[in-house]
Amino acid sequence: MKKKHPLFKKNDKVTILTGKEKGKIGAILKVDEKKGRAIVEKVNLVKRHTKPGGKAAQGGIVEKEASIHLSNLMIVCTKCTESSRIGKRILEDQSRVRICKKCGELLDA
Repeated sequence: MKKKHPLFKKNDKVTILTGKEKGKIGAILKVDEKKGRAIVEKVNLVKRHTKPGGKAAQGGIVEKEASIHLSNLMIVCTKCTESSRIGKRILEDQSRVRICKKCGELLDA
């Protein structure tokens, strides 16, 4: 089976479309394509109660980012600085790149 070209990648700037975090902008830290979810920097923070030991020497309440479904994200173009839809284009060297639908700017540098 052919692997699909990803819409969202690590370090992409995205805006949140729905939910309690609507309108916030952040960079993607991790994308899980099988589950269709992404973790966005400083967005959708949840509190986790941890016990001491292992990685954490001290227990307590830790705030960390929870994942957001990819359908609730929209990429922010670097040129037009607005959230826009993503298109795909095949270059002369047969490589696939993502483009901004509003201004046509390449998103893959």
